[in-house]
Amino acid sequence: MTAPKLAALVASLLASAAMAQDYVTPSADVTTNNYDPAKPAAKQPVPLPAALKPGDTIDFAADQIGYSDNDQIVTAQGAVHISRDGYVLTADSVSWDRTTGQIIATGNVTTTDPSGNRVFGDRVELTDSLRDGALDNILLVLEGGGRLAAQSGVRISGKTVMNHAVYSPCSVVGADGCAKEPLWQVRAVKVTHDPVKHRISYKDATLDFFGQPVMFLPTMSHPDGVATRATGLLVPILSYNANLGFGLAVPYLWSIAPDKDLTITPWIYTAVNPALGFEYRQLLAQGPVQFSGLMTYAARTVLAPDNVTRLETGEQFRGYFAANGQFQHNENWRTTFSARYATDDTFTRRYDISLDDTLRSTFNVERFGSDSYLSIQGWAFQGLAVGDSFGASPVALPLINYLWNPEETILGGHLAVNANSLVITRTDGTDMQRALASAVWNIDTITKGGLRIDALAQIRGDVYHASETVLADLPIYAGRDGWHTRFLPAAALDFRWPLAGPAFGGVQTLTPRVQFVASPTGRNTNIPNEDARSINFNTVDLFSINRFPGYDRWEGGTRVTYGVEYTLDRPRLALRTQIGQSYRFDTSNEFLPPGTGLSGKVSDIVTRTTLQVGKLLEITQSLRFDPNSFAARANEIDIAVGNSQTYATVAYVKLNRNIPIEDLADREELRVGGRVVFAKYWSIFASSIVDLTSTSEDPTTTNDGFSPVRHRIGVAYEDECFRIGFSWRHDYTFDRDYRPGNTYLFTVALKNLGPSPKVQ
Repeated sequence: MTAPKLAALVASLLASAAMAQDYVTPSADVTTNNYDPAKPAAKQPVPLPAALKPGDTIDFAADQIGYSDNDQIVTAQGAVHISRDGYVLTADSVSWDRTTGQIIATGNVTTTDPSGNRVFGDRVELTDSLRDGALDNILLVLEGGGRLAAQSGVRISGKTVMNHAVYSPCSVVGADGCAKEPLWQVRAVKVTHDPVKHRISYKDATLDFFGQPVMFLPTMSHPDGVATRATGLLVPILSYNANLGFGLAVPYLWSIAPDKDLTITPWIYTAVNPALGFEYRQLLAQGPVQFSGLMTYAARTVLAPDNVTRLETGEQFRGYFAANGQFQHNENWRTTFSARYATDDTFTRRYDISLDDTLRSTFNVERFGSDSYLSIQGWAFQGLAVGDSFGASPVALPLINYLWNPEETILGGHLAVNANSLVITRTDGTDMQRALASAVWNIDTITKGGLRIDALAQIRGDVYHASETVLADLPIYAGRDGWHTRFLPAAALDFRWPLAGPAFGGVQTLTPRVQFVASPTGRNTNIPNEDARSINFNTVDLFSINRFPGYDRWEGGTRVTYGVEYTLDRPRLALRTQIGQSYRFDTSNEFLPPGTGLSGKVSDIVTRTTLQVGKLLEITQSLRFDPNSFAARANEIDIAVGNSQTYATVAYVKLNRNIPIEDLADREELRVGGRVVFAKYWSIFASSIVDLTSTSEDPTTTNDGFSPVRHRIGVAYEDECFRIGFSWRHDYTFDRDYRPGNTYLFTVALKNLGPSPKVQ
């Protein structure tokens, strides 16, 4: 049979399948051989087939039923429906030989196995188990979405063996309803479908694209699309990288068991030695785990002690390893872990694994109570940037945090108790240990006029111990060696008065807010700073009691914070905007360096505005500006236009804070990206990152104010059965043996094959 004829066969059988709807009626209970010709067919007890025993049951329904005593044949006509042990047969006409157990079905025949796979045909011969038999001019519709059409076939022990068959998940019916050639198909002399193993096997197969043969495969097999994992080759990966040359990977998935699998990915490159990747996944009784990595034996470039001269090393083992998982021990206890490690600084970037300049490893043991939470964590860091020292990288173990929030009220308010402990160790740097505990009581009331009043009282006590502070990376973070304690009481009174009413076809709300905070100053002396270094004053922490991140720095003093929030909600439009500032009554600016926006008596002004128009446009801007000169100190803008298919995004950030701390340098950056879908199946996508930082913003930078970081553009085609894509990326970053240059990636996938065909 030629390919066009097979395509027409598939189209016609699909049309027949659309007419062959499952027919469900009250079933007859087959428990007797007492057939009475005088009774109506619908009320007849159907004669027992030879394979059935008294007490066995099948479902049987038809418009008409006839029975011949001479040859022991039952004949059913019109919307026949038979089911047994998960197998279902529907047809226009069925004859049932009680002596041999043979069933012959004709006219719009459909058989369905327990897995949901359906066979359509003109004529089917089955045993009375409905499991085995012969089929003519058939179409097998798999539960996973693929289709098999054949001239003839047999079903033996549940397996379907077809002769001169065609497999394809692609549409064979055009928009005009006429038969068309599928985009791709597999033709074979013999095809076997095993619904138990969920696998399709071929003999003497040919892979066709656009009706033309492109590959001959003597034997091959692939999953039928029902099994989530099946052993076999995965989609090959073809790439070009300025650091590695051309690369080809052919991953192989080994489905070890239903709860575990291993993927081995050998890579071959034209510019460097081969590499071997792996990924192991297992679902344990308490949760999933995953281990992955990439290994090779290759030379690398390192820096001489002057951090300028580049030196080439001999070939050595290089690699990257990662692990993660989560265990749910019971309803209260959970463990989560994640580990990442690279043998050298540039491996992850050079081999296109990750662009991160720091690898983090952590574990977390958690307990969730009805009114409490306990977390015991550990953190380790591997710095990959030039100048990062292994000995200076901290290990935080353990980091313990406990929160107790009893449901009972105390003096009409709510109590929250928090305890925290941290141990930081370095082999070549400052070590620090701390323990602290705090209790916060707050009460929230609303007056008859709608004024909301929050009152808060807090007490906190800290104990710190530091050593080797002279080795701190920056003196401002060092503290002093020895034991240190501090007591941190605080009180706050917060007033909010929402005023709502109709406006502009919607509802607007204006909420003025005033907060008074009082706390002692001079509480940061001699305390090392490990977790409160990044100061980013904005509307998020405007009304926080302590506007430092973390625990190691405390913002003392007496201040008033004031602001207003405005919202407008109307159909297809939402507006949110907030503006605020604080005033400090004392002159202390301890550990609040200039440029943070908090060092003076009057803070910078911070705003945040979000405008959403329907589902197609959202604009968010966060701004901080000087109250005297109105110069912008921080400006962040995010714009998103479009839907999930076609969209564009723009992100811009400019920090002009002039903070005299080298790790809080100013910067300016622009990120753009987008995707456009056209011609139904095609899409174009692109993204770009540009560093706009100049020497006026960061005197240490070598940029000229417009330095591209990374560009990417690609095109893809995807329909119901096929996916192909091509992308180009250019990196401008240079770091030892990680060179700037182009990366090209080509991907192709035949859908509903599970893994790619396993060629033997």
